[in-house]
Amino acid sequence: MAACGPMQPRAMRESLRSRVQRFAFNLFPAYRGTGARVTFIASDYSEVRIELPLSRRTRNYVGTIFGGSMYGAVDPMYMLMLIKRLGDDYIVWDKAATIHFRRPGRGTLFATFRLEQADVDAVRQAADENGKTERQFVVDLVDAGGVVHAHVEKLIYVRRKPGAPHPPG
Repeated sequence: MAACGPMQPRAMRESLRSRVQRFAFNLFPAYRGTGARVTFIASDYSEVRIELPLSRRTRNYVGTIFGGSMYGAVDPMYMLMLIKRLGDDYIVWDKAATIHFRRPGRGTLFATFRLEQADVDAVRQAADENGKTERQFVVDLVDAGGVVHAHVEKLIYVRRKPGAPHPPG
């Protein structure tokens, strides 16, 4: 599942609740420290968008965006989206990640995270059938022209909570 560029149409509108959550998330110290900003959260968490500007806070020694800021900007998103989409009967953790730096970030970078219902259903079914599952998600950090600057692969671990009711069927 790859991210789209910054100019793609939004899948769904933000609700008042998701706007408040976006505002709170941007104030969270660990995320705020990356220099990135969440710019959109769909009301059903099917899509999240972030932007990462080149600024005094994100600039590295050679004048481009620090790789740690690039990774930190995208790190929690798929895990949080799955937590929101799967509900309280599941435990969701980031398990592994790989980032491939393709070119230096010399301006604002963008990432769009999309989580289709079919992907959520597949994760839920695998966790229900096997007790746990792992799923890989990918996202690209791109510039305004859609040029990829970093490619990130996230491995997410999901399992049913002990004592959670089993789904019908």
